[in-house]
Amino acid sequence: MRHPVGVLVAALPAPGTTAGLLQADARPAEAYPNAFFHYQDVGNRGVDVLAIQYLLRAAGHDVQPDGTFGSETDAAVRAFQAEKGLGVDGIVGPQTWGALAVTLRPGASGDAVRALQVELNAKRRLDLPVDGNFGDAVEQAVRSFQNHAGIDVDGIVGPVTWRNLVWHYDYPDLDAGFCDQDPDGNGTANWATAAAIGQLEQAVRAFTATGHGEVPLGDAGFEHGGDIPGHSSHDVGLDIDLWPIRTDDAQCTAGRITWRDSPYDRVATRRLVQEIRAAAPQHVSLIFFNDPVLIDEGLTTEWPNHDNHLHVRYCERVHPNSLYDC
Repeated sequence: MRHPVGVLVAALPAPGTTAGLLQADARPAEAYPNAFFHYQDVGNRGVDVLAIQYLLRAAGHDVQPDGTFGSETDAAVRAFQAEKGLGVDGIVGPQTWGALAVTLRPGASGDAVRALQVELNAKRRLDLPVDGNFGDAVEQAVRSFQNHAGIDVDGIVGPVTWRNLVWHYDYPDLDAGFCDQDPDGNGTANWATAAAIGQLEQAVRAFTATGHGEVPLGDAGFEHGGDIPGHSSHDVGLDIDLWPIRTDDAQCTAGRITWRDSPYDRVATRRLVQEIRAAAPQHVSLIFFNDPVLIDEGLTTEWPNHDNHLHVRYCERVHPNSLYDC
């Protein structure tokens, strides 16, 4: 079942640059008219969590901005919700996001600007200094993003800009231990929600530290979601394909295998699955992979055509598509 969320894939700026963005995005993308604030709570990781932490600091709550939604962040969210007369549940949904995400204008400074800077860096592949100063480079990046999103271009970060920026997908740091694969010819279809990317990066870093080589990254999704050739899902930024691990640790160079093939390393693949689950407690909906031993252990789920790859499906506390509700 497909649930499109826009289909246009916009051209990427070169990493680390802002120059030329306005010219490159001269035609609004109209990419995500149904943008929404992703729900975040305990167990989530990634740049959206990091932005929440900076916004909490701006609101007077002393939390460590580390991108991990743990007990300290949960307590700060609950305290903030109580202060604002919101439902106190520790879940950052639309109302809590809306209260946290204060309007920012050029010349502003502080932790709320840092939240904006980390979001722009991740979602637009920039390297703005995270210094809390809303200067010319930040204003240019904001205007470029607004143009990219097809919203009013005014350089002011209000509710609509925040919602579109938080919704926008993130791109993985391939140096975290991935080798990028393209089995279906979809190019850089590696985009996913900020939480999915942050959680997967943590898992892959932990796995590669075990000495079993890098993790082959198949398709995740396009920059703004939507139908992706070769897949019946991967529409909403919460599905990511990985390849199983080989006994010779050559999964990045010697070709993809199935769980039935002699080079298949069940022990290492099991460890990869365990790290994926450990990095996102209560936010892994399922992992499709047909190794019967891992299925019997409750680590993976059987599904047709998943002998040669692991399909990781992350979830959010609330999602417009119930298949992705935690």
